[in-house]
Amino acid sequence: MTTSPVDAANDAEAFVAATARAARQAQRALAGVDRERKDAALHAMADALVARTEPILVANAEDLARARQAGMKPGLVDRLALDDERVGAIADALREIAALPDPVGQIVDGQTLPNGLRVRRVRVPLGVVGMIYEARPNVTVDVAALTLKSGNAVVLRGGSAAADTNAAIIAVLREALETADLPADLVTTIDPAGRAGATALMHARGLIDVLVPRGGAGLIRAVVEESSVPVIETGSGNCHVYVDAAADLASAVDIIINAKTQRVGVCNAAETLLVHRSAASAYLPSAAHALWERGVTLHADAAAHAYLEEQAAAQGHAELLVEATQADWQTEYGSLDLAVRVVDTIDDAISHIAAYSTGHTEAILTQDVTAMNQFIDQVDSAAVMVNASTRFTDGGQLGLGAELGISTQKLHARGPMGLAALTTIKWIVEGRGHLRP
Repeated sequence: MTTSPVDAANDAEAFVAATARAARQAQRALAGVDRERKDAALHAMADALVARTEPILVANAEDLARARQAGMKPGLVDRLALDDERVGAIADALREIAALPDPVGQIVDGQTLPNGLRVRRVRVPLGVVGMIYEARPNVTVDVAALTLKSGNAVVLRGGSAAADTNAAIIAVLREALETADLPADLVTTIDPAGRAGATALMHARGLIDVLVPRGGAGLIRAVVEESSVPVIETGSGNCHVYVDAAADLASAVDIIINAKTQRVGVCNAAETLLVHRSAASAYLPSAAHALWERGVTLHADAAAHAYLEEQAAAQGHAELLVEATQADWQTEYGSLDLAVRVVDTIDDAISHIAAYSTGHTEAILTQDVTAMNQFIDQVDSAAVMVNASTRFTDGGQLGLGAELGISTQKLHARGPMGLAALTTIKWIVEGRGHLRP
């Protein structure tokens, strides 16, 4: 696309339409391209990102400076920030995706009917995918890689917070695609059109096949309510860790530390800790001490507060223990805050999760197989962890190479969305002059 930012700003609808049509043309050109060429392009993109790390980091520094000046939360700043290691990890994810099987053309199932018709269902690309996301430059690369491998084109709207970083990354990816003799318009952006462009993208039905929002609850809700394009809804993450009566308490401390503090601004970070009453006196003091040492404020219900009040004062952490309010149970903090509640039974824990979870990820820590199976069967979330951190709900961690997002809905895709989630099904019916009677 050669439309200038001024043109984009003056006529966002026309700019988005032209961008989407260019993406459609590029996607059609990708039809029939074999896996080897797509994988070669992915490796070219990875190599180019590493080679161009310095200008990408310069652009990222500009975004970070604006974000800090605007008072962005530390967790969101962390999502936005890149360094040599993170750029290298993003490039490695491209290579991991290249190593995965190509989903396009995979036969899902098939049969020969009694009348001799041969029927099979095969995976085909969705077409042109629109992506609206916030302050996550790694998403720019992950989505570009996943859509390319699955035979799609992508139109990106990355938001103002990461504008410089995304522009630098997209330029690198488009150049790499051309080097690999594939259309650059397989990866396009409508960022020059600003917020009006995002609105136009939501209304580009017939030009965009599916739209995926990825970000905070407000962004996702706005896209779902506004869009006339079909939406795959990714969810916010009010994730729970339940420490059962039969938990291994030593490992349970390590798990809550990892789930809460490894990266606080991500959607699979734990936001609520539920502790069975019979484990509370042994578990809460050690867990609280470890959390306080890392600066975590505990929003505790009356029972948890009673267990921890004296300890907090004695250890000089009184300011890190506050009384929970009703709002705490439904808050995705994205910060060093954790809601804590003591429950009498596993049924109470499951009921709490049913009432307040966003359907993203919940974990049970237990050595009791009966409790484990009850939790797995009755918790209705996209992912359930057993004796593991909620942080594992991630496409890269679960063998997908990367993810488009984590879907909390139940239609088309659920959980981390990898290559298969970017395809749909085509029915192929072969006859020999068959006529329907």
